[in-house]
Amino acid sequence: MEGWIDTHAHLYAQQFDEDRDAMLKRAIDSGVNRFYLPNIDQSSIEGMLKLEADYPEHCFAMMGLHPCSVKENYEEELAVVKSWLDKRPFCAVGEIGLDLYWDKTFFEQQKTAFRQQIHWAIELDRPIVIHARDSLEEIIEIVTEERHEKLRGIFHCFGGTVDQANRIQELGFLMGIGGVVTFKKAKLDELLPHIPLKSLVLETDAPYLAPAPYRGKRNESSYIPDIGARVAQYMDIPMEEVCRVTTENAMQLFGGKK
Repeated sequence: MEGWIDTHAHLYAQQFDEDRDAMLKRAIDSGVNRFYLPNIDQSSIEGMLKLEADYPEHCFAMMGLHPCSVKENYEEELAVVKSWLDKRPFCAVGEIGLDLYWDKTFFEQQKTAFRQQIHWAIELDRPIVIHARDSLEEIIEIVTEERHEKLRGIFHCFGGTVDQANRIQELGFLMGIGGVVTFKKAKLDELLPHIPLKSLVLETDAPYLAPAPYRGKRNESSYIPDIGARVAQYMDIPMEEVCRVTTENAMQLFGGKK
């Protein structure tokens, strides 16, 4: 069977400081061969780039400003993102988007930062990786307004409606499915049969959102096959097909190299 891909994992996070190499070995041994690392803000860049340098065949860095890091100094943070995007290639511009769950104080600044980073992705012909917590409608509206032949990417941690999924597909975007697929209240068992596998990629968001039976514990990339198995169950297709198609989707989006 072809290898799995974790399209969204914060493997540079401090939660892995004690056993990062062992964690990556577990993931690789479980068949997960590529890990895409979304940036948060300037504080996460050093650790992310070190991990990429340590595992150049497996780990691929993105560059972006997470909406939860959009504060009073967001213009300074965006300048750091732009300096790195100008300095070297990254696999994507991310993690970017809107978050209305934690704090709405800087929502207008979040939208400004999101649009700016979309424009940079278009200029660089890079995909974007979108964080859309409690803000899916607002995100779809902005992406629709910014529509461009080069604008593509992933709606990370998708948990919307069938209608929203259809609109995302029409925009040419993929949807990321992670450990939430194992949560009963998420109702992804009802949603997934209505979405073509060609529009999905798999992710962990490690160290967050671990799937059952690890829920509440640290998430890690070796759980990708567990997520894939649940997707296969809900879509009533072989697990091998989930692996093959989601891997093809990710490789087509990100490319075989950075």
